[in-house]
Amino acid sequence: MMLVNRKRGEIAAELGGKERALCLTLGALAELEAHFGAEDLTALTQRFASGKLSADDLLTIIHAGLKGAGHTFTREEVAEMQAEGGAAGYARIVSELLQATFGGDG
Repeated sequence: MMLVNRKRGEIAAELGGKERALCLTLGALAELEAHFGAEDLTALTQRFASGKLSADDLLTIIHAGLKGAGHTFTREEVAEMQAEGGAAGYARIVSELLQATFGGDG
C-alpha cells in the first residue's frame, strides 16, 4: 500500500490498474479555479459542495490531482484510465481528494 500524507492533502487511489498518489497543490487549485471560472477558493469549494459534478469535472479534478502529485499524464491519458467501480469509483476518488484538500479527518 502506498504511503501518502493526508495532512498534506495526499490520497492514494487505484487508476489504470495501479495505485497512484493524488494531491491538489496550490498550482492545481489555481488551474481548477480557472477551469471552473471560480473567482476564488471559496467559490471553488461552493461549486464542489453543490454535488453537481459532470464526468468532465471528475476528469479535470483527477487530472489536477495526479499532476499535483508529480505525475505527467496528459488529460487524454487520464481519460483512458479505469477506476474500480466505474463512475462511482471516479466520484469516490474525487470526493476523497476534495476531503483531503479542504478539510475534515476523512
